[in-house]
Amino acid sequence: MNKNCVCPECKNEVDLSKYPNLEVGNVIECQMCGVTLEVKNINEGKVETEIVDEGK
Repeated sequence: MNKNCVCPECKNEVDLSKYPNLEVGNVIECQMCGVTLEVKNINEGKVETEIVDEGK
């Protein structure tokens, strides 16, 4: 199943190809704005996140 995630900061889609075994609790980074995100929920391919660090 393809997962998608939109950065809550810059509203761009986060490239999840670097995270093949994505699970709740993982920390990922938005390649566009550098914000660090924690995965809070994965539901029907939609990845919900919360900002952990504002980044660059």
